[in-house]
Formats: sequence, C-alpha cells, structure tokens
Amino acid sequence: MGSESEWMGRPLPPLRWKTDRCFVCGLENPQGLHVVFAAEGETGCRASYTARAEHTGWPGIMHGGVAFLLMDEALARALYFQGLYGVTAKVETRFRQPVSVGEKLVIRAWTLDRRRRLVDARAEIRIDGDNGPLVAEATATMYLQEIEGNEKI
Repeated sequence: MGSESEWMGRPLPPLRWKTDRCFVCGLENPQGLHVVFAAEGETGCRASYTARAEHTGWPGIMHGGVAFLLMDEALARALYFQGLYGVTAKVETRFRQPVSVGEKLVIRAWTLDRRRRLVDARAEIRIDGDNGPLVAEATATMYLQEIEGNEKI
C-alpha cells in the first residue's frame, strides 16, 4: 500500500461530515431508508427498522441486499460513535432466515479489535429485539479514513 491516504494505489477522498443524503441513514434522501442509529455501550450501535414491501426480492420477503445495507451502515456507525470514520474493506455475511415484510428488526454492530487503520467488527439483525431470532450476521474489516477538515486518525 502507498501512503496512508491511498488504497490500492489510488488516492482516497476524505469522508465528509454531512451524510444527510446517505441511502440508509440520510433523512434528506427521499428514496432512503431513514434509519436512525444510536450508540450502544462503548464500542457499538443499534437501530430498528421495519421490513417494507418496496424492498422485497421474492414476494413478501425483504431483499437480502437490504439486510446487507443495514448491517454495512451499522458497522460504519459503530466506528462513528467512537469518533472514528471508515468504510468496509472486507465483509463476510451469513443470511440465516428470510425476513417477511412487516417484521420489526433490530440491527446491532460493534467493534472487536483495531490494528492501525483496520478495525475488526461484527453486525447482526434480529427480529423483535435483542433475544429474537438471528436472521443475518456479518464479520467485517473496516478501513479508517480521514474526515474532511479533521486531523489524521
């Protein structure tokens, strides 16, 4: 890898503070999911989301890509609530059961370990709360980046 502001030999643009157009969390994105995340403990976050009919793959079943989007955003938010900013570098996802339209989901993510600019993290989606059935999970490596106007990480 080149300098700390490069990835795979390409310059990295700094992330920007303003995320109101984000597809998952951006409240100003009319097509977005409008999911609101909150900090959970010192290393994690959580949010809730109800599976919607316009996000199906098979009739009546939420598209797996939407489940992945929710976990990917949660992984980034787990960093954010620790004052860190980054993107997903690598992720392995397991879908355990389908999610029906109308089911209320809890999305959680937390960081596990940090090695310089890499952070290992996990995310999960459960139905109806922390003890509900596990429907999807992800193990990820996050790559920390600078924020526009911020000092180096």
